Amino acid sequence: MAVEEMALQKEARKGMTTEEAEFSVETKLDHQVFLWSDKYRPRKPRYGNRVHTGFEWNKYNQTHYDMDNPPPKIVQGYKFNIFYPDLINKGSTKQYFLTACGNNPEFAVLRFHAGPPYEGIAFKIVNREWEYSYKSIPLPVS
Repeated sequence: MAVEEMALQKEARKGMTTEEAEFSVETKLDHQVFLWSDKYRPRKPRYGNRVHTGFEWNKYNQTHYDMDNPPPKIVQGYKFNIFYPDLINKGSTKQYFLTACGNNPEFAVLRFHAGPPYEGIAFKIVNREWEYSYKSIPLPVS
């Protein structure tokens, strides 16, 4: 394993708790054609993503479960660390797009785009309302 790859993994795992796991459910995108592809070789960015899981202690779960027999874990949030070390225009704004999955409304596709020489990358995530507050621990995207 290259030194750069080990540094990337170390950075991605920094601050990871026991309630988090690595997340890499990448989704295929439609064929992408880039105007800059004749000048730069398109490539995928590197990433180290996390999914935060936990228990939801609603009234039903409080009645039917306890700490010895907990309810099923649910996805409480995501953290996406996408690395673009060779970005041509470092001042450009990275963008994300959220689209619903046509075949299953419980999931959505979160697509990231940064610019040359990187292709877009997409992940299938749970389709829930996002919490943007920094005080809230479970964030779907940060």
